[in-house]
Order: sequence, then structure tokens, then C-alpha cells
Amino acid sequence: MANQWAVVFGGPSPEHEISILTGLQAERVLTAAGESVIPIYWAPSGEWFQPPLGTEAKDYLEGPSSSWTPLIVRVSGGAGIFVKKRFGTEELEISAALLCLHGGIGEGGGAAALFSLLGIPATGSSLYAGAVAMDKLAFGALMHHAGIASLPRELVSMTAEPSFPGPYIVKPRFGGSSIGIEIVDDLAAARAVSKASAHLRAGAVVEPYRPELVDLNIGFRTHPVFETTQLERPIRGGRTAAAGGAGAAGTATGDPAGKPRTGVYSYAEKYLSGGAGSDAGLSSAPREFPAVVADGIAETARQLATRTAEATGLTGVVRVDLLLDEATGELFVNEVNSIPGAMSLYLWAPQAAAATVLTDALVEARDARVVGPAAGFGAGAALRAAGGIAGKLVGLDGPRR
Repeated sequence: MANQWAVVFGGPSPEHEISILTGLQAERVLTAAGESVIPIYWAPSGEWFQPPLGTEAKDYLEGPSSSWTPLIVRVSGGAGIFVKKRFGTEELEISAALLCLHGGIGEGGGAAALFSLLGIPATGSSLYAGAVAMDKLAFGALMHHAGIASLPRELVSMTAEPSFPGPYIVKPRFGGSSIGIEIVDDLAAARAVSKASAHLRAGAVVEPYRPELVDLNIGFRTHPVFETTQLERPIRGGRTAAAGGAGAAGTATGDPAGKPRTGVYSYAEKYLSGGAGSDAGLSSAPREFPAVVADGIAETARQLATRTAEATGLTGVVRVDLLLDEATGELFVNEVNSIPGAMSLYLWAPQAAAATVLTDALVEARDARVVGPAAGFGAGAALRAAGGIAGKLVGLDGPRR
């Protein structure tokens, strides 16, 4: 039986629109290569639809069309994704799903868990790896524990102070790399924006604000062999992006010189620049590629990407965001994107065709997916030894008066 690939995009995330763009790009790439593709759109409302092949970005401006096929996602009683029929349902036969779900629960491991329950192989790494990649505090701690060069990153706490002085970049602890980031001078301001911003209330982290650092990106993929791309240097405002990491969007508060700080690579520059079309701000965003860097930097970047892959367990097509101090040659791992914008196809173009990159990831998901620990049932030993549940509640009714 021929492979039938699903391309899944949208999802409940601040990066919903970018996910649509990535999904539509991936659909075009695969269909142009002769692959059989099922587009699947996850609406912000939580509903799932199968739009026709060849939709455009504008088709999603007003929400799902009444002509699109409603889908049922079922995790019990015969798990899978089903098309609603007049009488009953019909299961979609999916060999593997290409997850284009940026940010939110999609990239943070939630979609991996869902598709595991559905019994459908899916790209985008495991639940565990995706969750660590999305949690900036956990990821920073993992880098530190693994001895991988990275900037200090600590929680914005209302009771404790960071171990390093301001100014700071404040980032959402949970979320993508482009939304909700602020630059502040001191801890009081960091605490204030953490309370005020909808993107930061669920948790925020701080890093040193170092405007001399410039952004570099490198991709890796894990099938059919581990391989890295050349280095990319994003360009903003006609010059090199600097200060604070790829996708570091935000506004300055309380600049000592009284001037706004603009040395950050914003959401608009990352995703909305580069002209019209479905690839605007993704494959067409201004960049220097390959990046012109000092001798040894590209090799150091490759080594950091390799060590990051080992430490996180991320699989598929991944992008690692780096920070470079050009004066000293220091290179730091900043963030990792388990489902990168446009699937980082532009980084792979000199080495592999886009269709090859995507189909290799789908084949890896189908044939070599990461499987979590199986549920243990214990042959009933714990249940037989438990006795009555009432006995286990003794003493749990609170203090006696």
C-alpha cells in the first residue's frame, strides 16, 4: 500500500498563523513530489477539519470554511482520525503525520502525546523531548548540566533574586521564541512585566541582556543519518540581528540612555518580512546564508548542535538558535525549535531537496519513532494487596478539634 502522509497545522497556539503557513508550504512540497497528502487543520476552537488540497493563507482568515470536511479525533473505542459521514464515520488511513504545530501544546509535546494515543506515527520528537525544548527554564538547566555553553537563565521569582545583575531579557518560560519578550533594566521591572504581560504570567525567565551578541541558526536532522546545515545569520533592518537570541521580540523599559533598544530580532521581522506569499518571513526573511563567521565558528556550531541533539533526545528536523560574541568568539546555545518555522527547509536547500527532508522525517516517524515506556499493570499484585480503600483514608480528614 502506498504511503499516505498527513500534514497537520494550526492548533491552539499564539503561533497559529505561522503554523498554517508552514503546513501549506509542506503540503505543496510533498504533493509536487508526487506524494499522497491529507491536509488536516486544527482550528483555534479545537475542531479538526480536512481542507482541500491547494488552499491559500487567505482561506483561513475567516475561520474554517463550511465546505471543509469535519473530522473526529477519537482516543478511545477505536482510536484514530475519522471523517464524518452521513451514516457513521470513516477512518483516515495515515502512514505518518508531519506535525507543523508551532508553539503551544503542539510543539511542547502535547501533539506527540495525542498522536501516540491515536496510534498514528508523527514527526516532531517525543512528548518528553518536546516538553523540555518548550520549557525555557528546563532547557537552560539541561544545557548547564550537560556542560553545553549557554547564557545564565533563571526564573523570575517574587521571593528570590537572579544570581546575575541586570539589564535583563525577560522571556515566557513556556512558549515559542518570538512572542512576549521584553528588555528591562532591573528585577523590579522584570517582576512588573511578568505580572502585566499575558505571555509571561504563566511563568517567566531572565537572561543577561548582551547587545553585542548576534544571532546564528543551525539545523539538524536525525534520519537517515545525523546531519547539520550550514550556519544562518538573520538580518534585521538591513543589518545583522543582535542582542538576545533568535526571535527575541520585545520593547525596552527604562533604558539608561533614555532611548529605545532595538537590537532584537522581532516577530514581525522573523515571520512577516520577505515579501508577499506563503513563505513571507520564513524562507524569504532577510538572512546571510551561509553566515560569514570567523574560522572555527561553524565547526563549533556543528558540535554544539550535535551535543544538543544528544542531550535533548530531539528527533526529526530541528533548528538550534545560537548567540555569538564576535569579539571573543564565544558561542552559546540559546534555544531549540523542535518544529521550526517552514520546517527549516531553506537551511537544507544546499544539501537536500525539500521533499527529501520532509519524507525522510515522515519515514523516521513511521519506522523509528520514539516510543515511551509501556504502561505497567503489575499482574494485579498491588490491587490484591490493597485491601479496602476505606482503610487508606484513615487520618486524612484533617486536624481534629
